[in-house]
Amino acid sequence: MFSKRTLRSAVGGSGVALLAVTAALVAVAMPSAHAADTPLRTLAEAKGIYMGTALMANELTGTSASIASTQFDEVTPGNEMKWDTVEPTQGTYNWGPGDQIVSFAQQHGMQVRGHNLVWHSQLPNWLTSGSFTNTQVHDLMIKHVTDEVTHYKGKVIHWDVVNEPFNEDGTYRSDIWYNQIGQSYIADALTAAHAADPAAKLYINDYNIEGENAKSNAMYNLVKSLKQQGVPIDGVGFQAHFILGQIPSDFEANLQRFADLGVDVAVTELDVRMNTPATAANLQQQASDYTKVVDDCLGVSRCQGITVWGFNDATSWVPSTFPGQGAATPYDENYQPKPAYYAIQTALGGSGSTTPPTSPPTTPPGGGGACTVGYATNEWSTGVTANITVTSASAVNGWTVVLTYPGGSRTVTQAWNATVTQNGSTLTAKNLSYNGTLAAGGSATFGFNANWSGSDPKPSGATLNGTACTVS
Repeated sequence: MFSKRTLRSAVGGSGVALLAVTAALVAVAMPSAHAADTPLRTLAEAKGIYMGTALMANELTGTSASIASTQFDEVTPGNEMKWDTVEPTQGTYNWGPGDQIVSFAQQHGMQVRGHNLVWHSQLPNWLTSGSFTNTQVHDLMIKHVTDEVTHYKGKVIHWDVVNEPFNEDGTYRSDIWYNQIGQSYIADALTAAHAADPAAKLYINDYNIEGENAKSNAMYNLVKSLKQQGVPIDGVGFQAHFILGQIPSDFEANLQRFADLGVDVAVTELDVRMNTPATAANLQQQASDYTKVVDDCLGVSRCQGITVWGFNDATSWVPSTFPGQGAATPYDENYQPKPAYYAIQTALGGSGSTTPPTSPPTTPPGGGGACTVGYATNEWSTGVTANITVTSASAVNGWTVVLTYPGGSRTVTQAWNATVTQNGSTLTAKNLSYNGTLAAGGSATFGFNANWSGSDPKPSGATLNGTACTVS
């Protein structure tokens, strides 16, 4: 198994050369004061941990890529390794989006956390709507885990093998896995993943287990039992989706009790959300919250690292999931470092000397236009996966995005985060119940898989609620 000290060169060539290149890139993308900061990844590596971020395939170019590759030494794919993307049709794999993330990581000396293999959400329709027997569901799970881990063998260092198995009261979540296989699905998935790549570190990942409570006690008892049975379990991921000022006081002690079971721990999806618009006082409280999380991880020798769930507010999942809340990440919507960034820097041993901005952004992304549509695709000979981010300069309560294509023929087979219909060369996407409200400057992300023929999958035009948008 790679040590944290040798990992960078093992997965991506010369770390020194890569850092020199990315530093030059980010000097163009960021203000000179921030460009001169010691990168978070460098500070974290000196402390023996990693500092990571979630990224999606449409964030692998431009300012987002420049900052991510300079500041972070670990990447978790936001959606690109989940079942509905990887295996949209039974037995047919779409590796392209995940491969893009892995390639980006290798180019920039970053390790990859695979996310995720077995989860109750973002499953393909063929699986959830199929009439499979219990044995067939078990076999499908094992095959999927085996195939995906085998594909990324030697490239993914940590796997979130099982994601979110528990309810808040500590009972097992009622989903296709538990209902048709029973509790043993967790051990079976871990065993299959280990067989496919014995060097990868295997985790169970969940939220609201950061403090000691019914849910974290259930996780503790599960991990203890798995260890006693000899099941290959290497770590527990604490998602850490926090609310401002509500970091559990016993977070470090809870991390330590899991470590005492003989497993690693990691903060896997960190953000700290607040009511928006953000105030200077709330941004300072957020900085204190990020400081505590870093300190708590550093206080436990088996804490492997920290991953923020997206490093900037422009692409954060929070506003579309928690209406009226956001500003949850270390960078604002204009990719400028917030007090939280400098708090992390200081907690990792940096100077934190640069005076951070304390006000929320005043200019929405997209240059101040009415709306922008970011369009990223992964194409193969007969199909395409499209990920779309729409950003509105003004507040929106309910959205409809219409994409007009110049040619080709598409048949949408699956969509996520929106209801997508089509009429000839036009696709119409409407919000779902949980992501229809956008604050001014806010964004929503959705996507689809489609069978297609033609040569130009990018739309020639787009509208948001009837207003023309810039397509990028």
